[in-house]
Amino acid sequence: MTTQSKSLVAALCGFLMTSCVTTRVHMPPHYWPSALASARFVDLSYAFGPDTIYWPTAQGFRMETVAAGPSDGGYWYEANNISTAEHGGTHMDAPVHFAKGQLTVDEVPVGAGIGPLVRINVVDAAAADADYRLRVADLVAWEKRHGQIPAGAIVVMYSGWGARWPDRKRYLGTDVPGDTGNLHFPGFSAAAAQFLVGQRSVKAIGVDTPSIDHGPSKDFIVHRVWHGAGKPAFENLANLDQVPPRGALVVALPMKITGGSGGPLRAVAILRNNDE
Repeated sequence: MTTQSKSLVAALCGFLMTSCVTTRVHMPPHYWPSALASARFVDLSYAFGPDTIYWPTAQGFRMETVAAGPSDGGYWYEANNISTAEHGGTHMDAPVHFAKGQLTVDEVPVGAGIGPLVRINVVDAAAADADYRLRVADLVAWEKRHGQIPAGAIVVMYSGWGARWPDRKRYLGTDVPGDTGNLHFPGFSAAAAQFLVGQRSVKAIGVDTPSIDHGPSKDFIVHRVWHGAGKPAFENLANLDQVPPRGALVVALPMKITGGSGGPLRAVAILRNNDE
């Protein structure tokens, strides 16, 4: 292993710091440093399939079987064609989504989706108001307890909305195709987005809802502020109830679509095995 590789692994290991888990991975000690050999992983992505939730005006996920059975050569062979809208299920919004001339999916640096997790819990507020917008006060309250949001962080809103997946009506506020007038779910406020852009060196934000803007939004101001600053966002994140407020490392990598405004995302949180 080169000195550069060792430094990179050491930096990664330093992020493996806190809390719950769904999967354990055991690797040979000679291959991984001990911190990674006992790491735990939380899958932050929903699977794509017939139940995947999309914006009411978007095309859903489609899969067509090309082959599934014994081939002429006597071996098993399966292949499918898939098609999907960019924005649906667990996905990344590239900056160009709401900001002309900004980065497309393939231009967003890989490192933009890798950083320390900051989870802001607004479950109680969202239960009382389905259209709740995460406030600067929520960020300040987190910092009073955990310290200043670290540079390079990925800040995610945990509203508890994942418990509603994949019920479209409960998750979106409507299950009528094309109906964008009855959307109800929490998101970020413009003030919170501006605070993170102007006063904290945050890489990305994410939500466990369909949009970083709350459901009734018509001006999509959070998208405009965030993408205007050249930053990506992650929507429909899963299992945020299984990660801690701080300490985990997020690795969020989208399908690399040339010229794309967004794309399906595989995101995981990495936690140290001995954390509670």
